[in-house]
Amino acid sequence: MRRPTLLLAALAVLAGCGGSSGPAYIGSLPPEGIHLPSFSLRDYRGGLVTSKSLAGRAVAITFLDTECREACPVIAQQAGRARLLLTAEERSETAVYAVTVDPRLDTPATVRAFLRRQHAEGALGYLLGTTRQLRPVWRAFAVLPAIDTGKAAVHSAPVRIYARDGTWVSTLAPTVDLTARSLAHDLREALKES
Repeated sequence: MRRPTLLLAALAVLAGCGGSSGPAYIGSLPPEGIHLPSFSLRDYRGGLVTSKSLAGRAVAITFLDTECREACPVIAQQAGRARLLLTAEERSETAVYAVTVDPRLDTPATVRAFLRRQHAEGALGYLLGTTRQLRPVWRAFAVLPAIDTGKAAVHSAPVRIYARDGTWVSTLAPTVDLTARSLAHDLREALKES
């Protein structure tokens, strides 16, 4: 009889239910002490978005290519749906952005069409720039861009969640645990972080 009890206790700890008083994220927990890298990029609508301008909000950042037909549409769709699951107050305290991984092909027009197709326009910001502007951003996030692989579907595409103070708190993987509910949940948990 002891084995099932030990197994259940082990599963509870692995699931984050082991009595911890901290937030219970669905995504993978990153190493402690890593913060949102510094960046300054233009949104596809022309507005300037900086890491400093996101301070005080829970932020989800991912990396997309409008020509990708595999993970990118799924990520955009889930981001759009996740924003609908948040209350108006939660939406005002959170931000969800994609950063292009192929600036040669991602233009304001292609991004707008992509977001419309995925029902994510207005829910998912999309940051653009030149290859020269984006290289330091990709390096800071340790992302492999599609421009380097030559294939739209071959690039890094994690969805990283940052707390209000910029601390990286969770990562959702498109093929593992990314759903609209898991993204909304982890953004809510990030809002609770001090």
